[in-house]
Amino acid sequence: MVIRSVDLRSDTVTRPTDAMREAMASAEVDDDILGYDPTARHLEEEMAKMMGKEAALFVPSGTMGNLICVMVHCDVRGSEVILGDNSHIHVYENGGISTIGGVHPKTIKNEEDGTMDLGAIEAAIRDPKESTFYPYTRLICLENTHANSGGRCLSAEYTDRVGEIAKRHGLKLHIDGARLFNASIALGVPVHRLVEAADSVSVPSSLILTSEKGLGAPVGTVIVGSHTFIEKAKTLRKTLGGGMRQIGVLCAAALVALQENLPKLQFDHKKAKLLAEGLNQMKGIRINVAAVETNMIFMDMEDGSRLTAEKLRKSLTECGILVLPGNSSRIRMVVHHQITISDVHYTLSCLQQAMQMIQEPSLNQTGKTENALSF
Repeated sequence: MVIRSVDLRSDTVTRPTDAMREAMASAEVDDDILGYDPTARHLEEEMAKMMGKEAALFVPSGTMGNLICVMVHCDVRGSEVILGDNSHIHVYENGGISTIGGVHPKTIKNEEDGTMDLGAIEAAIRDPKESTFYPYTRLICLENTHANSGGRCLSAEYTDRVGEIAKRHGLKLHIDGARLFNASIALGVPVHRLVEAADSVSVPSSLILTSEKGLGAPVGTVIVGSHTFIEKAKTLRKTLGGGMRQIGVLCAAALVALQENLPKLQFDHKKAKLLAEGLNQMKGIRINVAAVETNMIFMDMEDGSRLTAEKLRKSLTECGILVLPGNSSRIRMVVHHQITISDVHYTLSCLQQAMQMIQEPSLNQTGKTENALSF
């Protein structure tokens, strides 16, 4: 039985390339806490330029990046932030904005495409001058691409309109840009245009602006904004334990990722679409191929089927394929640059046969599917 390793759990599982490792080993470094690290400064300057903002700051993770940004904008405890009910900040970041930042979340329903209704956003804005019962709304947060909506892209026009609402009410706009480069490539719009209306953006370097996804860089996120914003962010980074010394070792890999892997993201999207189209031909599952805009796919089990996400996950694991169940009837798969076209075909073949074995267990008793997963 020929088994290969195909890790589709997330684009955060990408590994540093040889060029990244070499850059890390030879990086020029200094103490970033005592002064500045030259390689880190280079990355920060590049990121600020790419985002069309004044300044940038490297932080250890996307979660910390988002937390710092929210806390800078909501510097009075008890302030309120408007964000999607299915957003990463609200669902997956341990409630840090509340437990650490003292910030109250006001959630708006995320639509299927990851947006929030503009009227609902404006209606949610509250001013304590109107009533002593209300917290003071200070910030709106968007996420691009929107992970829980299947990697859907928020357009520049939509973001502009949210930014107009924010300005009209004296609020700030933050963008969780975990997969912002994917959105830029999928929409054919420069990345700086997608965040033009934003007061701050977090970009992983493994993703590389919110800095941990897709591009292969091993650690970190870069947050961008005005000079004043970044100076405040530096203080909070230290408070939260994110101040590090020779961070150029990490930033060097991110710089390589920008040059080496950024152009590859378009091929990730094509491979994801190929995988989605293959899945769409299989009975027992549902998939919205039109919703696969970038590198992420959600696959739902049909009602009444013997299939469950956990059963399918276990069967695929036997073939060396790793996926991430979203719930009992949903599986998420994320394509990245270390997934090949051959891996996509292998995954589809394993899925087809695994589903058949789960849905028609009687075949196993007759021996018709014996060695069905042998390749």
